[in-house]
Amino acid sequence: MSEKSKKRFIAGAVCPRCSQMDKLVMYKQEGKTFRECVSCDFKDEMRFTNARQELQTRVNTPEDVKKDQTQVLTLEPGNFSKK
Repeated sequence: MSEKSKKRFIAGAVCPRCSQMDKLVMYKQEGKTFRECVSCDFKDEMRFTNARQELQTRVNTPEDVKKDQTQVLTLEPGNFSKK
């Protein structure tokens, strides 16, 4: 049984063969994703690669790691001398 899906236009996409803008449609067929130009006979299977892991920075570090790396200083009252 073949899988039917709607063809959807890809906004702003340019056809690699005829260089026409806004003529590419995307659709799924048998578990694969294809793109096709409606003005010429170009057809291509779209292959998506897995995203690479993001580098750890202070902005995207999990909270439990931040707590482990936080230094807490305790100051005793009365140990300060006035000048």
